[in-house]
Amino acid sequence: MTLLQVSDLHSRYGQVEALSGISFEVGDGEIVALLGSNGAGKTTTLRTITGLHRARSGRVEFDGRDITRLDAHKVVAAGLGHVPEGRRVFPALNVAENLLLGGYLRRRDRSAVAARREEVYEMFPRLGERRGQLAGLLSGGEQQMLAIGRALMLRPRLLALDEPTMGLAPQMAQQVLRVIREIRGQGATILIVEQNAHQTLRLADRAYVLETGRIVLSGPASELAQDDRVKAAYLGGDPAIEAQ
Repeated sequence: MTLLQVSDLHSRYGQVEALSGISFEVGDGEIVALLGSNGAGKTTTLRTITGLHRARSGRVEFDGRDITRLDAHKVVAAGLGHVPEGRRVFPALNVAENLLLGGYLRRRDRSAVAARREEVYEMFPRLGERRGQLAGLLSGGEQQMLAIGRALMLRPRLLALDEPTMGLAPQMAQQVLRVIREIRGQGATILIVEQNAHQTLRLADRAYVLETGRIVLSGPASELAQDDRVKAAYLGGDPAIEAQ
């Protein structure tokens, strides 16, 4: 079953067209990757889907519902969580408080929010150990775990992740990717934006490749990993990429 359907989506920043009519879908239970270099439109795609940036035209359907014009908080309430690039944790609040903000839309059900926070601690034991620590004092990897945990507080059906391994040491990046697999194993659907094509194509079921706001390639991740064009652009053995 298709959970997310994006059709002929156009988006601008001023007079600059960032997305030029992209269309793709994400099936229920899949991990789908959006690949591309800087400026390809990956982050804009996620921001437009999740209501943080207005589409100029096109349509976004989530679970059969048109969410194209919904405000971001209503998109979250509909079941589409978003972990933005750069983590965006609240540095002056502690870990527990950051997670409570993630459950804000369910704030009237305090017991459910508290129970979900404990589940997040079980998923990320490091966060449980540091629940009283200010988020701004966490390591980069710990902040990424917190950003993912915060998005999971409302049990989203689809989790959109923007560069979740960016800037992380290889060992921590591997840990974050393992958690993403676990989240999918618990029933969530994942849409992931990454520049690290090596890791992402091993993780994903299917992938789309963006260039300057257009989708130029798509298919099963295992097939794209063998595609000569993808190899030349993203899998060329660049040590900087390999080390991410």
